[in-house]
Amino acid sequence: MRTRTLGTTGPQVSALGLGCMGMSALYGDTDRAESVATVHAALETGVTLLDTGDFYAMGHNEMLIGEALRSAPPALREQALTSVKFGALRDPDGGWTGYDGRPAAVKNFAAYSLQRLGVDHIDVYRIARVDPDVPIEETVGAIAELVQAGHVRHIGLSEVAADTIRRAAATAPVADVQIEYSLISRGIEREILPAVRELGIGVTAYGVLSRGLISGHFTADRQLGANDFRSMSPRFQGENLRHNLTLVEALRKIAEQKGVSVAQIAIAWVLSRGEDIVPLVGARTRDRLTEALGALDVTLGPDDLTAIEAAVPVGAAAGARYPAAQMAHLDSER
Repeated sequence: MRTRTLGTTGPQVSALGLGCMGMSALYGDTDRAESVATVHAALETGVTLLDTGDFYAMGHNEMLIGEALRSAPPALREQALTSVKFGALRDPDGGWTGYDGRPAAVKNFAAYSLQRLGVDHIDVYRIARVDPDVPIEETVGAIAELVQAGHVRHIGLSEVAADTIRRAAATAPVADVQIEYSLISRGIEREILPAVRELGIGVTAYGVLSRGLISGHFTADRQLGANDFRSMSPRFQGENLRHNLTLVEALRKIAEQKGVSVAQIAIAWVLSRGEDIVPLVGARTRDRLTEALGALDVTLGPDDLTAIEAAVPVGAAAGARYPAAQMAHLDSER
């Protein structure tokens, strides 16, 4: 397994990380046994970075990862690094009620995450969305205190604008920014990517397959359940979906010429953006994990990159990456 380092102050991690959210929520029905087996398979192949959030199914995802770590061989358990997002507030019906970045709340969230994960520290800790009522300096300062106490190893950020990154980095060392980045979500290239590179901060890129949209496996006639976030996502609706799938078919032609899958070439493209970027793959099964890991063997030369970007030009996707209400919470989209 190749490795990359999260910025100048962060840990060395596997070149691909495992995003675990879909094992518990937001993408339809889940299979706990297969999820645990997938985490084990990832660790066995050298994947070290496991990404979760304390609000994914209200703690379910952290408990699932905790179960997977407890049941893994000690050597694999010891290599695992946890990346945890906090701050999203939920209600008993699963609704979303805002974000809390107050210092006391930060420490409270961390205490519960440590217990659910069954670990003595969190490797990278970050607020999922900036709390508009709390200066980022206060939220990051609270994480820095957790670092000093040994409960957290590194500070991360999520979906933040360039000016917020600068303010956070002036408060304490920041290892990485977690943010959506894919062939059809390239907004970070304007201001955010230059800012993190100037400051020596890494990127953990989620949504590299745009929630399966550009995986090559999604079809226009697929029926999404009410418990699947994509049923409300603008990019998966009507004409938007049909347009976006034409981009996937253009990408498929390039993938077939190279003898790889659409998912592999899409992940390989993100890997090609720089050694400071670590893609998170949201594989929920061992088969999808194996496919994703195959991207590490895909080499993209200048002609390949030109062809890929001609097939999927910047700004070519139809529809926003979240519904309007959720877009409003994204500091990165200001």
